Amino acid sequence: MATVSVNRVRIGYDEAGDGPVVVFVHGGLLDRRSWDHQFADLASDHRVVRYDHREYGESESGTGDFAYHEDLLAFMDALRIERATLVGNSMGGGHAVQAALVAPDRVERLVLVASGLDGHAWPQTFVEQAIARVRNSVPDERRERYRVGNGTGVPEFEADLAAYVEAHLRWMIAGPDRTEHDLPEGVWVRAKDMFRGYVRRRWTEPGPTEREPAVATEDLLQAVRAPALVVNGLADVPELQVISDLLTDPASGIPGARRLDLPDTAHAPQMERPAEVTAAIRAFLKTTAL
Repeated sequence: MATVSVNRVRIGYDEAGDGPVVVFVHGGLLDRRSWDHQFADLASDHRVVRYDHREYGESESGTGDFAYHEDLLAFMDALRIERATLVGNSMGGGHAVQAALVAPDRVERLVLVASGLDGHAWPQTFVEQAIARVRNSVPDERRERYRVGNGTGVPEFEADLAAYVEAHLRWMIAGPDRTEHDLPEGVWVRAKDMFRGYVRRRWTEPGPTEREPAVATEDLLQAVRAPALVVNGLADVPELQVISDLLTDPASGIPGARRLDLPDTAHAPQMERPAEVTAAIRAFLKTTAL
């Protein structure tokens, strides 16, 4: 593993290959290992880079306030990447869009996989699902301790950690109408390992505070100039699939954005359907004009 200083935080990353640059940006439930297939395949004819967000994987947590897209652009600076295709999953997709808005000359293309959007206001139906399916997996009094990073020494910590991680992943990585048994072999175990590491750290130590954008990204999508491919899982949480609708809306989304809907796929298509997603990325990179 290599590390680099990004906004005073040591960030863990991998780099391979040579050619046009592709930077992979992971989501909030996973880490940079979620791109294993795409990273290995594209390294044959691209310079591929993947990194862990602060608090995730092998990166430090840091303190104070920060913005993910600022870390992304600073990471590119540190590796002397002037311009790249950004491939983002979940919240990583939202951060990639934000980077394309504030630094359009740095972003060649966007591949947005089950993407989020910075500043999106979630509907009440989504909030109610989060409460019922995830928040209620841990009692209120202990969850409050974990929320502020004060979980060390709680006798029920390991049981709460397992319950929370599995509840969240069943909702999103498996999908609201599926279970972990519907996932391809190995995906459930790998996802638990990645998300558990983040939650353990978040529950046991102070962390940084994310700054929200002044304007919701979805209100600015028409200003994105990078060509975009949007990959959507049809078994994902419906309120999350709405983001794909926003990104590809002909009237208010990213101009000319293409869309790929994958059946029986939830919030991590790059892990559930690795070969298919990699092929879609490759085709997009070849057919989109530089």
